[in-house]
Amino acid sequence: MNTKVWKVDKYVDNLENNPQVVDAAHFLQENEVVALPTETVYGLGGNAKSDVAVEKIFAAKGRPSDNPLIIHIADKHQLSAFVAEVPKNAERLMERFWPGPLTIIFKKRDGVLSEKATAGLESVAVRMPDHPVALALLKKCQLPIAAPSANSSGKPSPTNAQHVLDDLNGKIAGVLDGGSTGVGVESTVLDCTEEIPVILRPGGVTKEQLENVIGEVHLDAALIDEASKPKAPGMKYQHYAPNAPLYLVNGSTSFLQGLIEEKQNAGLRVGVLATEESVEDYQADVSVACGRRDELESVATKLYETLRAFNQEKVDVIFSETFSNTGVGHAIMNRLQKAAGNKMINE
Repeated sequence: MNTKVWKVDKYVDNLENNPQVVDAAHFLQENEVVALPTETVYGLGGNAKSDVAVEKIFAAKGRPSDNPLIIHIADKHQLSAFVAEVPKNAERLMERFWPGPLTIIFKKRDGVLSEKATAGLESVAVRMPDHPVALALLKKCQLPIAAPSANSSGKPSPTNAQHVLDDLNGKIAGVLDGGSTGVGVESTVLDCTEEIPVILRPGGVTKEQLENVIGEVHLDAALIDEASKPKAPGMKYQHYAPNAPLYLVNGSTSFLQGLIEEKQNAGLRVGVLATEESVEDYQADVSVACGRRDELESVATKLYETLRAFNQEKVDVIFSETFSNTGVGHAIMNRLQKAAGNKMINE
């Protein structure tokens, strides 16, 4: 398959009628899959009403079929077609955070969306992306679009169009290139079917921000105890992993440097993921700065790009610093733990 690339300037006027957006929308209406930029990562979009389109998403990614997809919309009024009810908590959160990096789980209205998109569950996950190109495409195609991250399943999510092509060139119909994304980690997934909403995946909207709007919010037990079964089916799988094994190191700079030297003495090429404040303290074969510790949003923005950089450098093992588990740091640590398969070394 020839994968088309449409370059779009997100700052131009009348994006909905931009020829590239119109062409991409036509592909979606024909049940092809198209990668599109959002404010978090690039998504792999397909018609959420079509089994054919959804099957193409799963096939391109190599994604397990019990892992439901997030449905993307451009207007809150679209919810009534496939959502059974909108709780008051959800209404308040949509008013505050949509468009934006918050996915809300609702009770599903049967017979509208592909059962494959929702993995046969009685619920559906929905968000409205905060990216002008994504919103223009969604408005133009007039469809609810199922869109997981546009990468090979298990690998770091894509934050620019080249990342998508690195993984999926020849496997999908096209990529709508709207430049690099901003937030860098995926949306927060919040289950609003419960009396007290539950975070199933931390992301661009923090627990603290949610509680400022609606009060008490719980964390899924699996986010606290890795032995617990996650409520969201997809959270049981390893995600975001670079090619080389990744270890998270909870300890001092000198302790981490000792681990680096141990592997180097064994003849291995070693990478280290650190912040700008500390990256020069390490003598690894490849040292990559991933934002600033005093500005964790910058770490989130660069996280997947950094993990992919180690693939280009062909390292044998990677050590990473760890981060605070509060605010956006919770999302960063969640992604790093998934990428490392929970491999942690403590001083």
